[in-house]
Amino acid sequence: MDNLVRLLTEDVWVGMPPMPLEYEGRDLAARFFSIVSFRPGRTFRIVPTRANGQPALAAYVRDPQTGLYHASGIVVLTLSGRLISAMTGFDKSVLPSFGLPRVLPS
Repeated sequence: MDNLVRLLTEDVWVGMPPMPLEYEGRDLAARFFSIVSFRPGRTFRIVPTRANGQPALAAYVRDPQTGLYHASGIVVLTLSGRLISAMTGFDKSVLPSFGLPRVLPS
């Protein structure tokens, strides 16, 4: 997670429409990621893609019982130079629009 935080601008904005969750600033984003996304014991696979010309990442979370990776959603990145100035997350319902599967093999 430290590597991710280093890639964020100081005033990064993190949002997840349509939920009214918005976090502004590197410290709040880091706190959100540590509590919600990168909890201990969670294993991810990330599949790069693009959304409206911007880089995006499809996230898959490993089911410890089956070993399969289930879609969790897509995060669209807005860049400012080489840093991330905004991250907009969407739930897994959008994956078919990107031609991505809901489950990845172990």
